[in-house]
Amino acid sequence: MNILELSEISMIYGQVKALYDVSLAVEQGEWLAIMGPSGSGKTTMMNIIGCMDKPTNGSVILDGQELSRLGPEDLTAIRRDKIGLVFQQFHLISYLTALENVMVAQYYHSMIDENEALQALERVGLKDRAKHLPRQLSGGEQQRVCIARALINYPRLILADEPTGNLDETNEGVVMDILRTLHEEGSTIIVVTHDPEVAEFAEKTVYLDHGRIVNVTVNRAKKLTTIPGALIATGS
Repeated sequence: MNILELSEISMIYGQVKALYDVSLAVEQGEWLAIMGPSGSGKTTMMNIIGCMDKPTNGSVILDGQELSRLGPEDLTAIRRDKIGLVFQQFHLISYLTALENVMVAQYYHSMIDENEALQALERVGLKDRAKHLPRQLSGGEQQRVCIARALINYPRLILADEPTGNLDETNEGVVMDILRTLHEEGSTIIVVTHDPEVAEFAEKTVYLDHGRIVNVTVNRAKKLTTIPGALIATGS
């Protein structure tokens, strides 16, 4: 069953055509990577999938719902209820603790639940950092708070934009292992990345160039590592 279907999507900004008749299907539970050089259309595709923009032409179906004709308020509701967003720049609120940053997502979705937010932080190995402000956390820890925030409302789709772009090698491994375990638990994940090593964690990689899909490859699996206190476990 497909959770996402893009059919002949085009996106035009003035005289610039950022996407050209792109069609793509993502199955429930699949992990997809999107790669391509700067200007290839990755960000445009991410914004369309994430309900942050509407295509000029074509059809977008997410979890059985056609998005192309919806207004901004409806798209905001779908993004809030069905999509967990993980950003390269973290976008944590500087004056809120890790726990409060996770609870913000609860507030906009339904109601806050501190215990549930603590459990989300525990899943990414950060329960003991719940009361720390973002400036008191490392880059890897901030990204893990972002993942906890993205998971708190049980999204149908996790959409990650360069999730390891600002991290060192050790923290990149931690974040990718968390995403890998979430995938093994049944989450659908789409990662937009420049990094071939990040893309290799996905089951499939879609390559964009000049707004078109030019290649699709099936990837080999990678092995998990064990991170104490996180949701990660060794796998094959």
